Amino acid sequence: MPMMTTPHRRPVATLALAALLAISAAALAAPPTWLSLELSDARTGEVFTLGDFEGRTVLVEPMATWCSSCRRQMTVLRDVIAGLDPDAFAFVALSVETALAPSELARYADTQGFEWTFAVSSPELLRALTATFGFSAANPPATPHFIIRPDGSVGELSTGFRSAEQLVAALTEAAALE
Repeated sequence: MPMMTTPHRRPVATLALAALLAISAAALAAPPTWLSLELSDARTGEVFTLGDFEGRTVLVEPMATWCSSCRRQMTVLRDVIAGLDPDAFAFVALSVETALAPSELARYADTQGFEWTFAVSSPELLRALTATFGFSAANPPATPHFIIRPDGSVGELSTGFRSAEQLVAALTEAAALE
């Protein structure tokens, strides 16, 4: 069966693929809508979104208060934060325990000496993160984390324990991609 062509002699299948790729590229370039979902700082009650940090490189770590892997990773993160410019970098610990009271999360963070932003994820945000990254985003023992670049674009989900050097390298690389 002969392949249909356009007047410019390009196969129709090639044009369809090119159109699909253009649509896919546009979808990938658009910031995810979950960046605008509201969160509440567990300590202060201040409402914010993950998109509010535009201009800064943001490390987001989905976590749980019961997760020893999370606590171990955040202990390393505490040392990383101390060495980075707070005007250029931000850190958000996002509890996947959607029914957890913010006061309990704040107490956990204070007890551990974790001084960055902590928030309880809404079920809607948690669903959106798992739709974007897969179920690993909601599996705290896997120590999931992702980076939001200063331009608002989102990097891939990374899992597994990271050393201070690895975290600093990932953050500075993401900051440089702006």
